Amino acid sequence: MLRVLSLLILIAIWQIIATMANSLLLPEPAAVLGTMVREARSGALFFNLGMTLARVVVSFGIAMLFGTLFGIAMGRNRTLDKLADPWLVVLLNLPALVIIVLAYIWIGLTETAAIIAVALNKLPNTTVTIREGARALDPGLQEMATMFAMPWQTRFRHVLLPQLAPYIAAATRSGLSLVWKIVLVAELLGRPNGIGFEIYTAFQLFDVKLLLAYALPFIAIMLGIEALVVQPFERHVSRWRQKAA
Repeated sequence: MLRVLSLLILIAIWQIIATMANSLLLPEPAAVLGTMVREARSGALFFNLGMTLARVVVSFGIAMLFGTLFGIAMGRNRTLDKLADPWLVVLLNLPALVIIVLAYIWIGLTETAAIIAVALNKLPNTTVTIREGARALDPGLQEMATMFAMPWQTRFRHVLLPQLAPYIAAATRSGLSLVWKIVLVAELLGRPNGIGFEIYTAFQLFDVKLLLAYALPFIAIMLGIEALVVQPFERHVSRWRQKAA
């Protein structure tokens, strides 16, 4: 209820400021809604939303998969950790824009380049988070699994994964908020479709209504994913930790 009230207050403030300001700089909510409906009826809004969401899902999945594997390996192997840690430091401090531009130069203005660039931007964050989880694994549980000669599938599912779940949840939350922003930059620089491309088109046309008509639905979808997927997963993980305690 409070969130709905907060949203209504935000819309009211937007309406008041838009009424006093230049409509070209800040259009009223009704004008943005009209543009949004027009783009939805033409099919352009849903097509571009779909393209952007597909890029978010694929690049996020790749980064989480390899980041989790690398993080576990580095957390359990000190030699590998020392060898790979400088690479992580470089990737963590390399601006996202540089990685995207280099990917487009080296691979070309292709879908593959965009996905790789976004995944590389997320990969080190996931690796660092999961590495900390791998370092914190309970050695007693590992010894028990070895003593009972558990197969690696069973050990992974019932010993390793539950202990890493809080770290995976943290990497998911931080990663999702990072990936969708970087996807928009990648689309703006080198893709012929997607929300980022449409935002850049609106910028060139100085059309704030069009810009907001594409940006707001995408933000709403990402907030929905956060509320319906990420937060329930975090609550599930928290229940497991409480039971374990």
